[in-house]
Amino acid sequence: MPHRRYPAAERLPLTENLHGHDVADPYRWLEEADARRTKEWSDGQDALFSEVAGELTGREWFAARVQGLMGAGFVGAPVWRGDRRFFTRRTADQEHGVLYTVDPADGAERVLVDPTALDPSGATTLDSWRPDRSGRLLAYQISEGGDEESRLRVMDVATGEIVDGPIDRCRYSPIAWLPDGEAFYYVRRLPPGQVPEGEEQYHRRVYLHRVGTPAEDDVLVFGTGRDKTEYYGVAVSRDGRWLLLTATKGTASRNDAWIADLHETGPERPRLKVIQEGVDSEVSPYVGRDGRLYLFTDHQAPRGRLCVTSPQRPEHEHWRTLVETDPDAVLSDFAILDGDRLETPLLLVGWRRHAVSEVTVHDLATGERRGAVPLPGLGSIGGLAERPEGGHEAWFTYTDHTSPVHVYRYDALEGRVTSWAAAPGSVPRPDVRTEQVTYTSHDGTAVRMLVVSPAAAASGPRPTILYGYGGFSVSLTPGFSATALAWVRAGGVYAIANLRGGLEEGEEWHRGGMLRNKQNVFDDFAAAAEHLIATGVTASDRLAIMGGSNGGLLVGASITQRPDLYAAAVCSAPLLDMVRYERFGLGQLWNVEYGSAEDPEALGWLLAYSPYHNVSEGVRYPATLFTVFDNDTRVDPLHARKMCAALQHATSAGPEERPIVLRREAEVGHSSRSVSRSVRLSADQLAFLARYTGLEIPVETGPGKAAE
Repeated sequence: MPHRRYPAAERLPLTENLHGHDVADPYRWLEEADARRTKEWSDGQDALFSEVAGELTGREWFAARVQGLMGAGFVGAPVWRGDRRFFTRRTADQEHGVLYTVDPADGAERVLVDPTALDPSGATTLDSWRPDRSGRLLAYQISEGGDEESRLRVMDVATGEIVDGPIDRCRYSPIAWLPDGEAFYYVRRLPPGQVPEGEEQYHRRVYLHRVGTPAEDDVLVFGTGRDKTEYYGVAVSRDGRWLLLTATKGTASRNDAWIADLHETGPERPRLKVIQEGVDSEVSPYVGRDGRLYLFTDHQAPRGRLCVTSPQRPEHEHWRTLVETDPDAVLSDFAILDGDRLETPLLLVGWRRHAVSEVTVHDLATGERRGAVPLPGLGSIGGLAERPEGGHEAWFTYTDHTSPVHVYRYDALEGRVTSWAAAPGSVPRPDVRTEQVTYTSHDGTAVRMLVVSPAAAASGPRPTILYGYGGFSVSLTPGFSATALAWVRAGGVYAIANLRGGLEEGEEWHRGGMLRNKQNVFDDFAAAAEHLIATGVTASDRLAIMGGSNGGLLVGASITQRPDLYAAAVCSAPLLDMVRYERFGLGQLWNVEYGSAEDPEALGWLLAYSPYHNVSEGVRYPATLFTVFDNDTRVDPLHARKMCAALQHATSAGPEERPIVLRREAEVGHSSRSVSRSVRLSADQLAFLARYTGLEIPVETGPGKAAE
């Protein structure tokens, strides 16, 4: 539309001196979501987005392709309780995954939790679930409107009757059942009236809950007097003797860990013995059926190792390395096979070698390597697990860039892998080419990137999306993505960079992209863009970038630091005001990753890259689409509002040429959403990027085209 204008946004002359820095914040008023002028500004942005989106000719095409690809659905690995199994599955016509059980008597499947049946609007999500030791009871957590608040309930599996709950304030709570199924340990926040105002999302405690009794009667087990941002992990050994407890400050890559002998004290007042405390490393303890304490750790091994000791002697000096670290791979998982039919008990160990999964086989007693588990391709495994009572079988999921999630079974007696369960939908295998390339970042560091392109690639630069994350030890591994494949199906290239800040190359790789080293992440991303341009894959006027959450921070920093490199950007649920991020959402959990503005030195790091504070007037910024979600309780949408206003004011490119727009969505949160909402979001994002990178949407007719 001619003469399109951005909604008016007052620029306040607000400047604060923080630790000697003059910090301007002209759009602070946009932090107040319920204020009249913020609502008026947001209404104007909604109208602007509707105008821009109405001109995106590719929306319907992308929606059809994404919908078709998501029609593959998914299936989860089985969780066994005796001969009863539990699993999740989503078919092409379902909005959310559904939790099923298979009854041992007749082998019939039965629905236990269907989020869409609970809420036909699709706004309710199943966050987690865990059956008790016998499979008689199921603890599960659901959230409404995407708020991730996780109300906990307990179901009688045989009847489907709710026998306990709901218990609120259980966000991210583990469940550790005692063997008799009469009680479990869990984590719950203190009620609002018992914490300072503004800290309601923090202050967790570990409790023991007796099924069927009021939550107010729960026994407080742990957490009093500890840091308000701590998260707790809790588990109980299969025999019910050992309680294992971990504490992590925010999202730190280090934790404290303890073990308690419940046979000595009973479950109400466990006497905790230190496994590690105040150590700059992470450990995940597990007591095996053989009575040994297994320690999955990066202590003195940034790529991970597996140690063992006696539960009675859990301290570092007693640890013995069972599986050594690999200089080129990162330890990711393990499972124990110790069935009576095996000549020797075995250990399966999962690895990620440059983000690609492997599984090796070891002697359980000595750790000696015996061989490897053959995998279907160069992809990612998950859910590696055996039966809780032991045996010679293990199950795991597998996916890669062209394969939907598939469940496989490994039989140690036969030494082979067989198919267990496939994704329920039928999706033609996309005709694409996937290549892992290595490029050099600004400081000489080698960085890897997966590049997915049409198999019959045309010559010359192609419209390309570069995706990244780079933080919180999150590894970007190969996986089936309807969004990526729809873009490639249209003729574009989709690249995923394994930036520092992730865990693709171990904890040192993570720490090379956090705190004072955060700029390395943005430099790695820019170097990826430059590599794609230098090798002829794309050109700067055909290159888009995309990321969400911490990846949204990456996109924000990238367009402010190197606006010349990119034609377009999608910035989803982003962190963008790095001076005030701790004041909103779950921000105080993340200062262990970013640093705190309260610290003079860290403020200097943050101001150097904070996207909101590095917008410059008169710059031709890329066309940028911000996507935010009203019920996002992790990253407040205020970040995108402030940044959108700043860019709209500053950019030298007109709203017709390279628009800066904001798409907001109600009744959905930071993460899980229904299929139909995911389809609409992906279609809008891809159509926007196609429009501003010059991707021409194919003209296709005939039956079945929408499913290709």
